[in-house]
Amino acid sequence: MDAVRVELFGKDPKIQKAISVARNVSVTKAPVLVVGEAGIGKRTLARFIHENSSRAERPFQVVDCAQEAKQVENEILGWRDEETGRFNKGALEAANSGTVVFANIEGISDEFQKKLHKILMELPDYDIDVRIVATTTKNLSKLVGSGRFYRGLYTLVASNAINLTPLRERENDLEMLARFFAAEFTEGGNGQIEQSAMDKIISHYWTHNVHELKTVIESSMTNSETGILTEADLEIGEKRAVSMISDEDNEGIRLMSLKEAEKLLIKKALVHTSENRTQAAKILGVSIRTLRNKINEYRSDGSAYFVNLR
Repeated sequence: MDAVRVELFGKDPKIQKAISVARNVSVTKAPVLVVGEAGIGKRTLARFIHENSSRAERPFQVVDCAQEAKQVENEILGWRDEETGRFNKGALEAANSGTVVFANIEGISDEFQKKLHKILMELPDYDIDVRIVATTTKNLSKLVGSGRFYRGLYTLVASNAINLTPLRERENDLEMLARFFAAEFTEGGNGQIEQSAMDKIISHYWTHNVHELKTVIESSMTNSETGILTEADLEIGEKRAVSMISDEDNEGIRLMSLKEAEKLLIKKALVHTSENRTQAAKILGVSIRTLRNKINEYRSDGSAYFVNLR
């Protein structure tokens, strides 16, 4: 496993402060909550915390809590194979003396949140010692306030919270990373970016942050015959929209009507922005009024997500 290159997080003061907090808290046993948008590097920072702790040589387990509820519970607590009868250790037991990351912790079902909290509090009774790092794209405090996340579990994981600032709000870091990836994805490591292309990169709304930037630069550099990325080479914006959606779509690529696709896009934008309608409207390129009308339309159709939207 390659060591985390911390310099690739950037030099912005807010990011440097986040890294400093991560480095300081890594030497303790305290749980950590890493908050930030999709693709910003939350799991990478979790691994940085592990690498800089006394547990660095011990197991490092990641459980994606956005999976189906039973799968999440099995991966955390373990499960018995129906055919062989063999018990498979869960992350908490497998990572004893190491670190467990609960990625997308907001995805844990309401019922299991309370059960998990009780189990985590009782781990010492079972001689299990794990460092807990949780990641989320959401405002968990807001979810607690609206009764959508268990307060006990929130209190346990949020004692040390680290926020990662979106890449689009860090112009210098955005330019630095774009140049780094251009060099990385060019034979000989000397790829460059023309100023017009860089201007377009800086002005783009990077919804999926570093993950999206890296994907776009890697794909775009294949269009360049000279190793110098031009604006014409740049696969950005509408060219990338469909593939970025399918990358994130757990159901895979499937044909759907325009109306279905529109609803899916709006839902993804709301989920990504923690239901911040102003930000969602900005991502979608529509007015807040248009977005509000669409939400009301889907509510009247009985669509579960929009009916429950606050």
